[in-house]
Amino acid sequence: RQSAIGRARLYEFEKPMIAMIHGYCMGGGVAIALGADLRFAAEDATFGVPAARLGLGYGFAGMKTLCDLVGPSHTKDILFSARVLDAQEALRIGLINRVVARNGLESTVRAYAETLSGNAPLTIKLAKASVQELLKNPEDRDLDAIARLTDACFDSRDYAEGRRAFMEKRKPVFTGK
Repeated sequence: RQSAIGRARLYEFEKPMIAMIHGYCMGGGVAIALGADLRFAAEDATFGVPAARLGLGYGFAGMKTLCDLVGPSHTKDILFSARVLDAQEALRIGLINRVVARNGLESTVRAYAETLSGNAPLTIKLAKASVQELLKNPEDRDLDAIARLTDACFDSRDYAEGRRAFMEKRKPVFTGK
């Protein structure tokens, strides 16, 4: 139960989260990584969910997150076999977003996060919320909330700044307002 509560908190966090993975990412580590929006891994990272070897069960929310990410066939393979995947296979099936050299992992993640921090915060918030709603069952989606977030983008000072910066051929300075 506690892991489901923690996963929900990660999932509901409105800022982008990037998991930085090196070494072993097994079981609960995979569950935590799935709570991030993006997963960057060092080339030495390995992934697995050994539940079938331990006789334990994973809850629906974690299974759905994994299935939404890698698809039903890969989810079954990971869970049925309890085998270990290397970083390249994890990348190929969509479990992670990028593989980088071990000694460049932190600098790559920091540079990527810096790129995100220079973009319009309201737009990123809308994008994250929209994807979360898309992953829900259609009858559970809060499309009014997405419409409000969309309107907030167009009504923002950041939208005016983005247009102005584009016309002036300069980098925009966004404030989230």
